[in-house]
Amino acid sequence: QVQLVESGGGLVQAGGSLRLSCAASGRTISSYNMGWFRQAPGKEREFVAAIMWSAANRMYADPVKGRFTISRDNAKNTAYLQMNSLKPEDTAVYYCAADFSVDYYRDYDRPSKYDYWGQGTQVTVSS
Repeated sequence: QVQLVESGGGLVQAGGSLRLSCAASGRTISSYNMGWFRQAPGKEREFVAAIMWSAANRMYADPVKGRFTISRDNAKNTAYLQMNSLKPEDTAVYYCAADFSVDYYRDYDRPSKYDYWGQGTQVTVSS
């Protein structure tokens, strides 16, 4: 069993930056692919970014490419999402998730692929 706890959310002006953290406990996440998703009010949960267990590959949703960076520190059992040049449309609850499947590339952008989820952290970007 893996417990995930996100932190680092908050209120920021457009153009600003935030760094989200996802701290894992219960098991090491070094063998898990990690993902970040977000959900805005009235919308479905959507993929933001994913990183392979070894960090050899990263995937990003088109709206965040060039602005967001996903990373991980397996020694600290933590994943991160650095968010720069934030826009009001980035406002959402951000969730991290862990996937233990061996096929990282298959359905990495689908919530159903992931086995464990955090409780989410609110990110609000004002215009």
